[in-house]
Amino acid sequence: MALFKKFFKDPNLKVVEEIQPTVDAINALSDEFEKLSDADLKKKTEELRKQVKSGKTLEDVLVEAFATVREANRRTINVRHYDVQLVCGVVLHRGEIAEMKTGEGKTHVAGLSLYLNALEQKGAHLITVNDYLAQRDCGWNGPANDLLGIKTSCLINQQALIYDPEFTDENQKDERLVHLRSCTRKEAYSADITYGTNSEFGFDYLRDNMISNLEQQVQRGQHFAIVDEVDSVLIDEARTPLIISAPAEESALLYQKFSRLVPQLKENVDYNIDEKMRATTLTEDGIDNIEKILGMGNIYTEGGIQMVHHLEQALSAHAIYKKDRDYVVKDGEVLIIDEFTGRMMQGRRYSEGLHQAIEAKEGVEVRKESRTLATITIQNYFRMYTKLSGMTGTAATEAEEFAKIYSLDVTIIPTNKPIVRKDLPDRIYSTEAGRFKAVAREIKKIHETGQPILVGTISIEKNELLSAFLQQQGVEHELLNAKQHAKEAQILSQAGEVGAVTVATNMAGRGVDIKLGGSSATKEESEKVKELGGLFVLGTERHESRRIDNQLRGRSGRQGDPGASQFYISMEDDLMRIFGSDRVKNMMQRLGVPEDQPIENRFISNSIEKAQKRVEGNNFDIRKHLVDYDDVLNRQREIIYSLRKKILILPEKNKTEFRKTILDITKQEVNQLVTNYASLKQVQSDEDIDRLSKDILFLNSRLLITKV
Repeated sequence: MALFKKFFKDPNLKVVEEIQPTVDAINALSDEFEKLSDADLKKKTEELRKQVKSGKTLEDVLVEAFATVREANRRTINVRHYDVQLVCGVVLHRGEIAEMKTGEGKTHVAGLSLYLNALEQKGAHLITVNDYLAQRDCGWNGPANDLLGIKTSCLINQQALIYDPEFTDENQKDERLVHLRSCTRKEAYSADITYGTNSEFGFDYLRDNMISNLEQQVQRGQHFAIVDEVDSVLIDEARTPLIISAPAEESALLYQKFSRLVPQLKENVDYNIDEKMRATTLTEDGIDNIEKILGMGNIYTEGGIQMVHHLEQALSAHAIYKKDRDYVVKDGEVLIIDEFTGRMMQGRRYSEGLHQAIEAKEGVEVRKESRTLATITIQNYFRMYTKLSGMTGTAATEAEEFAKIYSLDVTIIPTNKPIVRKDLPDRIYSTEAGRFKAVAREIKKIHETGQPILVGTISIEKNELLSAFLQQQGVEHELLNAKQHAKEAQILSQAGEVGAVTVATNMAGRGVDIKLGGSSATKEESEKVKELGGLFVLGTERHESRRIDNQLRGRSGRQGDPGASQFYISMEDDLMRIFGSDRVKNMMQRLGVPEDQPIENRFISNSIEKAQKRVEGNNFDIRKHLVDYDDVLNRQREIIYSLRKKILILPEKNKTEFRKTILDITKQEVNQLVTNYASLKQVQSDEDIDRLSKDILFLNSRLLITKV
């Protein structure tokens, strides 16, 4: 192995070495730029814009642009970019993904590449994982951008805000947000740099392609984007497409009827559950039982597709989807819980009637089903950008997916200071109850020393269960369930205080930097926590994705700080129960280990990692299939949207003639289609199916255009 490394360098190290001369050139300008007045520094933006307009590339002006941003940040918010941050900025500008560890300052790194690409005046977008971070980062980077004559805006909850130093929000307590004033959606997109979540940008794109006149259009196009927490946005959330829908007429009676009927069925008798695929299947006995209860001879012929559809959705809602794991019921409403983030997804609903089936199961109001008006996958939306890049603390494990779906390379950026965190071996327990007892005892033991502890759980349900165990032990703690981003970010920023115990779903407050001693700690307070061993991160369960586990570990050991991490695992955890090896379970049973006594075994740890890799591969396949299916729709979508835009640009007097022409062509297509296929008694081959599908899709697009 040593010989291999001698002849074949680490590719990440090679990238860093290649960029180092650029970093040296930026550093060489530091003294010169520090002597510039604010006015002279601001003039740099116009000078750089003129150079780009005259034919210079962004690479030609990169050194000067980065030096300009670095100096502006130093003057306004007292942040001066490290060399590794400059390296990361170059990687982002190149249209790649940068893996940069937690606490290394990704928020400020993004400002370098955003400024550089904003010089082209086509818009530079920063995509974040929640509204709070979009607003915070806009306000945080606003002062430096304003000094340079760059406008900064953000999109949150169907609102738009723009950084304006002359405006002050007297009701805003966070000093980073006091200068954000309301503006129109169009004004926000006209700004040089725009922050927002993936759904804000994606839904605006769909709405822009449903407008009746060009003045309603808000976006300028998809030019350059940096995706913060790129793994969360482009992978975790990519299985759920963005959909604009409208209510359809649908009776709630059938959902309620089957919700009462399904609990009468028995698992492994009337139906089977495939937990790996999260699917249910009715058995022959189950179908017979259903038909007897309904008084039908054959549900498929007498009830039809609609009846079978309601039955299948009711069965899934009853057997697969669990309260406080997959969803919560709040104020008479069923809210989906994101399986990766643990957050409640306001406004999101399961499709195909599943959400209505869950509502009927929980006895809340069954809302109308919806019909899709416009839809696009996360993957296809972001693949429209001329240049796309991303950053996160954990990307290497998903490098294959980033390359295959988005054509994005991953570069691991070295840390500013070496990581000294101790990653302790997993502790494995035979039962879940034994594991939680041990976790509560361990937390109490560490808490008594004063060392701060961050505990990560994979769901709200497990969060509250652990909280009950800690209450029994008399340990005071903060409980975060990813319900209020701003409030939780504030609490999490204090998780490094002496004696703090913070229990959170794995992704609660993501994007928040945990400093030892607290966000406003003195040097003495910070040193005291370092002497205690730094932040101790305790994971109560392995997530099905190694990346999420690594994110939790990465909360500790920022900027060379001491720290430790350890995971506690039960053989009853879903990951081990569904995907783990039976040999592991049998071995533990033979050993007769007490439920609250741990085992640290390399064989079991390897088994866990293999299980995670299998789940990751399965999830990748799901997302890949989603992209493949949407690619067919995407081709039609692009044709319709481009033709629709051409029609909107036409003078009004020409539109009638254009519609008439399209209708005449459509009539000819219909006649040809009938001639080609009416005589076929059956489809002869796959080629026939493919040709027929393409003809119908093209004809359908023609018909849709005439409705503009």
